[in-house]
Order: sequence, then C-alpha cells, then structure tokens
Amino acid sequence: MQALKPTSFTARIVWLGHVADRDAALASDAVTTMAATFAGPQGEAHGGLTRPSCSRVLQQFARGTEIRNVRQFSIVSAEDLAATAAEMGVDRLDPAWLGATMMVEGLADFTHLPPSSRLQAPSGATLVVDMENRSCMLPAPVIEKAYPGRGKLFKSAARDRRGVTAWVEREGDFQLDDVLTLHIPDQPVWLNLEKARAE
Repeated sequence: MQALKPTSFTARIVWLGHVADRDAALASDAVTTMAATFAGPQGEAHGGLTRPSCSRVLQQFARGTEIRNVRQFSIVSAEDLAATAAEMGVDRLDPAWLGATMMVEGLADFTHLPPSSRLQAPSGATLVVDMENRSCMLPAPVIEKAYPGRGKLFKSAARDRRGVTAWVEREGDFQLDDVLTLHIPDQPVWLNLEKARAE
C-alpha cells in the first residue's frame, strides 16, 4: 500500500505573491501572509475549485472544459530562479514577473518534486504538488521591460526550472519565513535519498 512519508527535507518561504487579475497583468504583488482555502489563495487569480481547461490538457479535454483546479499555486524556488537568471545573463529574476504565488529556498531540484508530494506549513496548511510547471513565454514581456533583449531567452533558460503547480489539501495560513516540511509518496528514489541523508 502506498503511503505518504514525512522527510527531513524542508523549504523556507522567502516570497509570497498575489495576482488579482491575470487578464490585466501576469505579474504578482508581494504580500507577507496568505490565507489558503480549499479554493486556493483567497482573492487570487489562480484560485477556484475549478478552472477552464487550457493547452496543457488538450489531449484530455476540449479547451475551456470545466475541470478541477490543481493549479491554485504556482511555486518557484530561489535556486531555480537564480540558475535561470544566470543562463539568461541577467542579475536576477523577480518571482513577481512570473506571476508566482510562492517562492521557496532550500530544496534542491525543486521543479522535479514527485507529483502528490506535500508541502506542509507550521499552521497545518498543506499543498499537494500537482506537477512540473512547464516554461512558457508569458513572463517574457515583463522581463523584457527590465532587461531589453532578454525576455525572449526566458522560456529556454527556464526549462526544467519553472517550479511546480499545487493545490490546497488543508486550509491554513502561509507566512514569510515559514518552514515547509516535504512529505513524499512511498517512492524508492526519494526514500533512498532520505536514507542516505540520515547515514
């Protein structure tokens, strides 16, 4: 029987963002605390129990079909963002420019967390990782304003570093500097990492 297992791996929340209206602007506004309900971040454009299907699931559903929203949070890591910026030849990338909901630090290869992993905050608020968030060109115009001529480099540079999408399994609050604990499905590759870390 598959089970979820807590690990000693943690990530610290170093940034939280709120997108009020994605149609108006992709960029998010920084906040210090975020209340998460089963519908996602309160008052946030990524939120909702359901969403219209998009290009990511065209092989499963016609575009615009109402489906469960497992993309309530867009989470990036500071390490992945720094590596993307270095590859683009720029000083830094602001998570706000990507429309991110949360940025964490401390988990290596964050973008490749196993689907169904949990990130649990001290409040008990828990996010379920849906899957890797594929890179796209949506942040390019915002990046272009800060770094003329560099926005077009983002999609390629962010490949395998774009973070994950997630949905709320347990309601609660997330705050800056919260330490999230990683819980993983009972998968040999991660269990072996945990075992090696303990030795």
